[in-house]
Formats: sequence, structure tokens, C-alpha cells
Amino acid sequence: MAVAIDLTLYCENARLVAEFWKTALGYVDDIPATEHAASEESLARFDLPAGGAEDDGVFLRDPEGNGPRFSVLRVPERKTAQNRLHIDVRVPGDGTPADRWERIRTEAARLVRAGGTILEAFDDHILMADPEGNEFRVTAFPA
Repeated sequence: MAVAIDLTLYCENARLVAEFWKTALGYVDDIPATEHAASEESLARFDLPAGGAEDDGVFLRDPEGNGPRFSVLRVPERKTAQNRLHIDVRVPGDGTPADRWERIRTEAARLVRAGGTILEAFDDHILMADPEGNEFRVTAFPA
């Protein structure tokens, strides 16, 4: 039996980064931030300081329940190195390689409007960063 996973992303501005990832993934809020801030148990579970503020953590989920839950948590330190884990945002659809590349370019443009940055384009994907520099790839499937 396969196990389920949750993903956690640490950042300086949880609200900003969570809004970007909600747009990128089509996710919705899982636990309202105010409920999280009020719950000492939740704060302890994620090793956040007691008496945390509303913007210390945002919890997201796939509205259809298929994808992993996604937590965005504020930490005091800045990102200083390359991610050890990155996310692939895969756009669906069949077609020729040119068709897939056009869908990749369209999705990257949408994510730029949401606050992302294009870092580099490759033959089969575009490397991007979210508003705090966390890197991810935009690609297509099947690939």
C-alpha cells in the first residue's frame, strides 16, 4: 500500500507564498490561518513559537483530495541555497512536442502574472521561482 505525503515549504511571508502556490496548483485553504494561530497543538506540531500570528502558517489542500496537503510556514531565516526538493507543475494534454511547449509557455506566463519569476528555459521545461525564490519546474505530461 502506498503512503500519503504532505509537503511543507518554509518562507518569510507565508501568506504571500501560499497565495502564489494556491494559484499555481489550484489548491484551496485547508485550515484557516486564524484557526491555526489559535491552536497551540498545531503550533507545537510544526515547531512554531507559541502565540503565533495569523500569518505564521497557511495550510492548503487539493480540492478534489487527490494531491498532497501543502503547508506554508513562516521561519525567521532567509533561503540561502538551492532547494533540496523542488515541485514540478505539470500541464496536461496530448499533442506534438510543439503543442506541449506552447502549454508550458502559457502556464509559465500565468505564473509570472501570479508573482513567479522565470529563471531559465530548457528543451522540455521552464525553471521558475516563487515570490521568495523557491525553485520549481513547469513541464508537460506525458513527457
